Amino acid sequence: MRDPGGTDGITGARRPLLDALRGVAIALVMLTHADSATFGSAGMVGVTLFFTLSGYLITGLLVRDLERYGRIRYGRFFGARALRLLPPLLLVLAGYLVIEGAVGLLGRRELLGQTVLAALTYTSNLPLLPHGSGSFFHLWTLATEEQFYLLWPLVLALAWRHRAARAVVLVGVLGSLAACAATIGYEWPDVARVYALPTSWSVALLAGCGLRLGRERAARLLPGTGGSRRALGVALLAVLAALALLPGLSATAAMYLLVIPLTAAVSAALVLLASGPTALPSGPARAPLRLLVALGTVSYAAYLWNLPIQQWLGDPGTPGAGLLGAALTLLAATVSWWAVERPAAALRRRWETPEPARAHAVVPAAPEPAA
Repeated sequence: MRDPGGTDGITGARRPLLDALRGVAIALVMLTHADSATFGSAGMVGVTLFFTLSGYLITGLLVRDLERYGRIRYGRFFGARALRLLPPLLLVLAGYLVIEGAVGLLGRRELLGQTVLAALTYTSNLPLLPHGSGSFFHLWTLATEEQFYLLWPLVLALAWRHRAARAVVLVGVLGSLAACAATIGYEWPDVARVYALPTSWSVALLAGCGLRLGRERAARLLPGTGGSRRALGVALLAVLAALALLPGLSATAAMYLLVIPLTAAVSAALVLLASGPTALPSGPARAPLRLLVALGTVSYAAYLWNLPIQQWLGDPGTPGAGLLGAALTLLAATVSWWAVERPAAALRRRWETPEPARAHAVVPAAPEPAA
């Protein structure tokens, strides 16, 4: 969805299994958009996996800055984020202006300005503000993520200096759950109204942040052999599949206070497993993993295009129409990848070229807390 790519967020090395996880996440989201009656919770699982992976990767980038320079290079961080996010978003908004504006599909031309404004200001998740076309309802996830990344670098830098980064994550998780419970109580009994609020999903982002900060300790909990780790990965994926098949839970408090935190924990374990070896395993699993890696590579654009395309097709909810929507989504995502994302990625790599490290500026990593 929205992250620095298939690197581990630590060394900068390519991790194809992280791309494969991103492929799993976008596949789950597309299943819900294609057939919400059957895959009612798949989108929730996919978004939680995306958020957890994003928190892990982005925190890795920030920690690299702190370890290398003793500070976060905010200009480079936010500039790279803009180069990653905006070109594909502008392309899908151009498509929207043609389809719902010039062509007039769905007949809601009066929402054009609201839709573009909410998309470009990342406010689609905030109540009391106009959000525009329902075709872009899914942009609440981008809003939640980018609002989080306006605050998290500042909080992390301060906590890092006081050697309290992991403690801050723990407080953040508990605070997020408390805030989520408060919003549920406020909206009760119409619990579904909290679905797009940032307080409902920040626990998943923080799970990824905490995993990166405690990666070495968490890694010691993993099985020691490759076969055992693969078995654990399959078991964790089975848990996500089971959660994806649950009936839609968006109107229940249990989804926000229990299922999303559980999904975030399972996702964090998968991210930890996937951030290990750089090569795909050999054997029968290699071919499907390569497909997931390819899907993960175009996952951000696929996420942007999938809901609008399904809405433009009339949101028919039949398997055939769902497959057509998925095919058109992958076509649009592939065009986006070649036309705007790869050129922007080249600029981003130049932007992110490391400066010479200044040894005197480096702040040492915070020590492990006492058990």
